[in-house]
Amino acid sequence: MNAAKAWRGRSYDLGKMDLRALVRVFATYRAVLVYVALTLAAAALATLAYDGDGVGLSLAVVLALLVYPLVWYGLHRFVLHGRWLYRSPLTAALWKRIHFDHHQDPHRLEVLFGALHTTIPTIALATMPVGWLAGGPAGLAAAFATGLAITVGYEFCHCVQHLNVKPRQAWLVQLKQLHLAHHFQDENGNFGIVSFAPDRLFGTYYGLAEDRPRSATVFNLGYDEAEAARFPWVARLSGRAPMAQPPGFRDTAGAAGER
Repeated sequence: MNAAKAWRGRSYDLGKMDLRALVRVFATYRAVLVYVALTLAAAALATLAYDGDGVGLSLAVVLALLVYPLVWYGLHRFVLHGRWLYRSPLTAALWKRIHFDHHQDPHRLEVLFGALHTTIPTIALATMPVGWLAGGPAGLAAAFATGLAITVGYEFCHCVQHLNVKPRQAWLVQLKQLHLAHHFQDENGNFGIVSFAPDRLFGTYYGLAEDRPRSATVFNLGYDEAEAARFPWVARLSGRAPMAQPPGFRDTAGAAGER
């Protein structure tokens, strides 16, 4: 299937897709294709630069695996959920694209993925330094390849979490429940996607939606009509006032994220 043709002008609703449809669409998404291509290229560079230091190369991969969830947690909590990006016309469009739209309608597949011009530099900055320290040029390339590969896994798992389908694997069911609680119960916790260890470490983990009251800002991240009046740029780009809840959402007690 031609990737550009599959995605041009299309909007996909994860709440109306099954796993097979998701796999087909996911495999044609431009960002995924770019991540895979860069992963292969970085792995090839690591092979070419390899100087026989297997310990350093292995350490670079391990450090990338450890650093990635911590960096994601920090960015998700303090940048994506921060209230400073929408207050400037210079960064309002960025914030809208990289997170606000996703919370306004968590089932829209095209706004679930991060934008390449923000994700690739972030992955590089998070993984390349530790890779270089551990294994020089080969370690740098290997750590970057590891970060890119993790991103593909994170993005696919993230998509599955928003499908209106219960996973067969118990561990994936738990991840889905934790993430949907972040979207439909209280956005001030459960910032992980695959790893919730940083949430446990920094006190933002909660196991059940019922453990916390419904947040008044869970769908708008604090950008309500009053904020839109003060800082109108995101609302102007959206062509409407911030939505109080996603389209088709039913506020049923104890069923966070169910449609």
